[in-house]
Amino acid sequence: MPVYKNEDNGTWYVLTRYVDWKGERKQKCKRGFETKREAQEWERVFKQQSAADMDMNFSAFVELYIKDIKPRLKENTWLTKKHIIETKILPYFEKKNVSEITTKDVIAWQNELLAFRDEKKKPYSQTYLKTVHNQLSAIFNHAVRHYDLRSNPAAKAGNMGTEERKEMKFWTKEEYKKFADEMMDKPVSYYAFEMLYWCGIREGELLALTAGDFDFEKGTVTISKSYQRLHGEDVITTPKTRKSNRTIKMPQFLCEEMQDYIGMLYGYKKKDRIFPISKNYLHREMDRGSSAAGVKRIRIHDLRHSHISLLIDMGFSAVAIADRVGHESIEITYRYAHLFPSKQTEMAKKLEYERMDIENVR
Repeated sequence: MPVYKNEDNGTWYVLTRYVDWKGERKQKCKRGFETKREAQEWERVFKQQSAADMDMNFSAFVELYIKDIKPRLKENTWLTKKHIIETKILPYFEKKNVSEITTKDVIAWQNELLAFRDEKKKPYSQTYLKTVHNQLSAIFNHAVRHYDLRSNPAAKAGNMGTEERKEMKFWTKEEYKKFADEMMDKPVSYYAFEMLYWCGIREGELLALTAGDFDFEKGTVTISKSYQRLHGEDVITTPKTRKSNRTIKMPQFLCEEMQDYIGMLYGYKKKDRIFPISKNYLHREMDRGSSAAGVKRIRIHDLRHSHISLLIDMGFSAVAIADRVGHESIEITYRYAHLFPSKQTEMAKKLEYERMDIENVR
């Protein structure tokens, strides 16, 4: 057995050989174990992981899962997954062998989460429960697809929770105008909200904008990145989806406004963020402006809803709107149609006229 004692300091180390994913033989050395048993246990788990043996414990497989998927994810997406795995999944399943986890085990885990109540006697939201279950199922799906696990017990158990659609609030043009008037005392706030309302871009897309993203001759702004604040640092990532990479045509008045704003920025380079503010800043300004204007408080993201709603009311097609705002599917755009029930009245009136025309022909 390739477990040895280091006579110099009394610790143990493992020297083992394995075959990597390319089929090549490699040697692995791991030092610093206080006891022989710890070294042997590490070697056992390492060999199971190398062979993708589904008799390994769940915690060991999660390490493999992380190595496989983490390089493919954005940092903020990974942090969300990491928190769910570490706090909601591993504490229950970590010592169980992957191949021995049953549907019954998953149902028992679901029941624990469903029974949870916080200090205010509130349960987890239905959306959160569904998200947590989906993460467990994703781990088992990975084992089925890539490591020959026979079946996914989480899929067999069925999901818990439901996806709750948050109410889509929006401002009319008149409401936005009142709000914007209150923002004019702070140029950075005013121009930021102008971009959000009249272009329908996401908050992270706004905060990542640089002077180089604007082409004032063509009247366009290019969306190619997104801003996040992670681990106390500013991080620029790719946009939310593939379709989020887009070039938006701006109305002429907005081109002129943004040209004026960028001209005010002293010492800025083309790659510097033109809105060097935080999401919290925007939220505070939304509080201030909506209160001063006497309009209902909506979320920052609801400005995107407002822009889409405005385009729907102007009669643009779902395909055209999806292309402008970067929706991955026009099905997402269709969710906004209910925001203008007056369209139903307009449709009914036009159908009434069509019927009258038919009657007149008779």
